[in-house]
Amino acid sequence: MTQPFSRVRFVMVQPSHPGNVGSAARAIKTMGFHELCLVAPRLPDMPAQPEAQALASGAADVLARAQVVSSLSEALAPVTLAFALTARPRLIGPPACDIRVAAGLAQEHLGAHPQGVVAIVLGTERSGLTNEDIALCQRICHIPANPEYSSLNVAQALQLAAWELRYALAVGAELPLLPNTEGHPQAGDEPASNEKVQAFLTHWEQALEDVGFLDPRHPKKLVPRMRHLFSRNELSNDEVDMLRGLCTAMIKTARHGAGNTAKE
Repeated sequence: MTQPFSRVRFVMVQPSHPGNVGSAARAIKTMGFHELCLVAPRLPDMPAQPEAQALASGAADVLARAQVVSSLSEALAPVTLAFALTARPRLIGPPACDIRVAAGLAQEHLGAHPQGVVAIVLGTERSGLTNEDIALCQRICHIPANPEYSSLNVAQALQLAAWELRYALAVGAELPLLPNTEGHPQAGDEPASNEKVQAFLTHWEQALEDVGFLDPRHPKKLVPRMRHLFSRNELSNDEVDMLRGLCTAMIKTARHGAGNTAKE
């Protein structure tokens, strides 16, 4: 992954549930990051717990590299811009922004400072970050949520933060935002030639006549509208072949009947 992604760390303060740590590791890896730091976890070997390993689901490498430290100060020692993620409004403390703005600020910071390190700090599952924790950060950030029920599991909150950061960093680094199918175009997927489309349209008109939908003596604007409908959709070779098959079936049914009918 590109270099800015390696300068982002996610800090979980006093995590108590191994499952949340495992889910956080999975979220981090899914979004292209790899650095997880645990501050005073309830269990000192939290990353090695079976539930953490199970919910990491392929991100065991993130758990294996996870740092375990005793204080938030230690976790933030190399960090140059830290965002405290909290759901509660704070009258006193660093300036607040939403997580999307925070991601943009993080991208700008990492771009402007080659040695800069950004951290997203998340609090305990039960009570969130303390005022003392937040005082160690440069900004507060919020996830816009239902004001009547803004409770997010800590791993879910981390996933949303990681997604916003990935999007901002990917746009800044001009990385592709859509997956690469890594396939080769098939002949049937290629656009049909005009000659092939026109042959189909002639076939289509014949089918419409045979089923009685088109009266060639009084076509009105049906034919040009039909031609415009199919022409503007950039039909592929396979689509034209499929529609030609439909035409053949319509003509055959109109001229020879649908075959044996069910007995009543």
